[in-house]
Amino acid sequence: MRDYYELLGVDRDATLAEIKRAYRKQAKQYHPDLNPGDDEAEKKFKELTAAYEVLSDEDKRNIYDRYGEEGLKGTMGSGSYTGYGDIFEDLFDIFGGFGSQRRRNPNAPVQGSDIQVGLRISFKEAMQGVEKEVKVQREETCHTCHGKKTENPDSVHTCPTCHGSGSVQTVQNSFMGRVVQNMTCPECRGSGKIIDEPCSTCHGSGKEKVKKTIKVNIPKGVDTGSVISLSGQGNEGINNGPPGNLLIFIEVEQDKDFSRRGNDLYIEIPISYSQAVLGDIIKIPTLNGLEEERIPRGTDSGHVITLKGKGAPVLQREGRFGNLYATLKIHVPKNVSNEEEKLLEELLVIQGKDIEKSSKGLLDRIKDFFD
Repeated sequence: MRDYYELLGVDRDATLAEIKRAYRKQAKQYHPDLNPGDDEAEKKFKELTAAYEVLSDEDKRNIYDRYGEEGLKGTMGSGSYTGYGDIFEDLFDIFGGFGSQRRRNPNAPVQGSDIQVGLRISFKEAMQGVEKEVKVQREETCHTCHGKKTENPDSVHTCPTCHGSGSVQTVQNSFMGRVVQNMTCPECRGSGKIIDEPCSTCHGSGKEKVKKTIKVNIPKGVDTGSVISLSGQGNEGINNGPPGNLLIFIEVEQDKDFSRRGNDLYIEIPISYSQAVLGDIIKIPTLNGLEEERIPRGTDSGHVITLKGKGAPVLQREGRFGNLYATLKIHVPKNVSNEEEKLLEELLVIQGKDIEKSSKGLLDRIKDFFD
């Protein structure tokens, strides 16, 4: 699917009013009722509605801006333009001017909202996978009234304003003719019922906040920015609608030795001057223990050894790993023993002659450059 902002024709910093205005304009053009038998128009309308569902919801829009469509997996609706809640009400407003007589069913099931939590894990846990517990506070059916919104069923009666329909109509005459507009009933807020004695626990909402501890399996290979969606672990739906999802945003702590770029790992290995000159067999830490590698004589500081398949595990690709890049750094000690100092002084005298020759050649080239 194309970029949601591009689909609606708005900038990325567009306000909610601008997004709604853009959606209404195009929804009128591509609505299936106005384009019977036009599959392309219906497809376009569904794409517009999917984009509007995300960009008109502050939480979903934030996820989309940070992670794109991948971060929204498990947060979207069914894909039917008749099941989007607030969008459906917007469509009533859009097509009321065409004399539509459809009314929103106040008892229609509505999916519960999603819950978002952050989870910080160690580098080791990200590499090996781990089971964690997250604490959430979610909406569930009230234990006192069992979702009926009142403890006294006799206190419930039909709304006198909308007569139980959940919506009211306004009729106006315009140059287009008779305009009928459907609106949510302000008296009962679309429920079609009035409750004189709301439940003492949920105060008439039918739901209450409940603290829950949920176990989640973190797969190996996750990185900061990964989003794990637990289907059905969000807030409970309305009118027996399905529950929302639990979205877990992962943050991985930095490791003191390894750094990471995608699936590749990087590490610096200190070696002595003697090892660099004479060559040696060194040990390189990996996720699975130490690996022995031979370094050749005359190795320069900054030399990189590549260990293929020894990097981070590729998320959801069992058996696949990135590479490990070990950069060799010659370690210069700040303190040496008397014996080491004596040997180094002797080495300095021996090597000084070679350095003097190299320096003379360099100075001569610089002199020639300025002459």
